[in-house]
Amino acid sequence: MLSVGSKFPDFKVSATVSLEKGKEFSDISQDTYAGKWKCYFFWPKDFTFVCPTEIAAFGKANKEFADRDCQVLGGSTDSEWVHHAWRTHHADLKGLPFPMLADIKRELSSALGILDPNAGVCQRATFIVDPENIIRFVMVTDLSVGRNPNEVIRVLDALQTDELCPCNWTKGQDTLKV
Repeated sequence: MLSVGSKFPDFKVSATVSLEKGKEFSDISQDTYAGKWKCYFFWPKDFTFVCPTEIAAFGKANKEFADRDCQVLGGSTDSEWVHHAWRTHHADLKGLPFPMLADIKRELSSALGILDPNAGVCQRATFIVDPENIIRFVMVTDLSVGRNPNEVIRVLDALQTDELCPCNWTKGQDTLKV
């Protein structure tokens, strides 16, 4: 699996970006949000149980990411059509403010090293990527355990200080002075 300090891989995938007729899909690449921080998070499968709780939570936190000049991008190995159907039929996902990446060829998830060897789907992986496309944070949980977007925001805040941040540091607290 790629880790901190590695360049996020080049990619191009279709994504579900809207439920508005004629504007449902868009191609997304590593250059789509050039110059911005990015938070990529991956889930195992659409139409499951833990995944929509996380996706909805990232959706609710989207403004906090945007306030930090960070674009949220979610994805799985499902197609853009499956993402669209799920958003259409799941009340918590209808108004998602970020793209749902469709890595159906498994090229991006393979390049990241996050394909689960037993299930053959994306692991529950999160990457914070800086404006130069360098991975600055990675977290992977078991397929059965959801993430906390507030912790991802806390880490993003710490990374954006470019200073030493102690355990449990939160935005507004003093950083460490050496």
